[in-house]
Amino acid sequence: MSTHYETLHQPAAYAEAFGVEPPAAVGERHLWPRKQGFFIRRWAEPQPPAAGPQDTPEQAPAARLRVLVPAQWGLVPHWVKSASDGKLRAPKLASAKSDLVATATAFRDAWLQGQRCIVPMLAFHEDDYRQGKARPTRISRVDGKPMGVAGVWARWQGPDGDVLLSYALITVNANNHALMHRYQQPGSEKSMPAILNEGAYDAWLNARVDKAKEFLRQYPAQSLTANPVETKADKVPKGWLD
Repeated sequence: MSTHYETLHQPAAYAEAFGVEPPAAVGERHLWPRKQGFFIRRWAEPQPPAAGPQDTPEQAPAARLRVLVPAQWGLVPHWVKSASDGKLRAPKLASAKSDLVATATAFRDAWLQGQRCIVPMLAFHEDDYRQGKARPTRISRVDGKPMGVAGVWARWQGPDGDVLLSYALITVNANNHALMHRYQQPGSEKSMPAILNEGAYDAWLNARVDKAKEFLRQYPAQSLTANPVETKADKVPKGWLD
């Protein structure tokens, strides 16, 4: 699974695509584990205000139901002993396989507690090994619109009261995906982010735990496009994931 994705470039895009209050600043365009990104979760108090004659709860703006949260990419489970320990684990906990997210030690509590989220992104990057040498490739929607990827989030609090919020992407198997089977290491299990349908955002955030996995599916290959990238800015900084 990719350890590199692109954030939304303009603050207003968060409001337009996801119905959340936009951030004051978008931060870095290219993200790797341990860096600060954003996730979207349901509002802590999801009940909308009393509905008026023309404003039923079903019609209430999505911004009342979702909130954009700055957090570290790479889950820090609540049981780790220190923030530094959590940061060391981050690269290995940047993503969770859909078939293991409910049982893997690092992700199980977040999943069972309903701490699901949406990770906004414009594109994710994978390596293409078909010609031998890894060739970085940018994968995005054909229409250029942002993607909302399913994720889980966690809240870690240290003995001194320090709080660290973090998140992980959820991935699905892509061995038989018409596009994504071409990428990642030869012989490895192929995977891709669990990209959500735009109309399912609130349903995903509010689903019962026993129903949530129904949203974790392959995104249609015809809706994605892949383009090689060569610029140094698009490559992981040397030693970043060591």
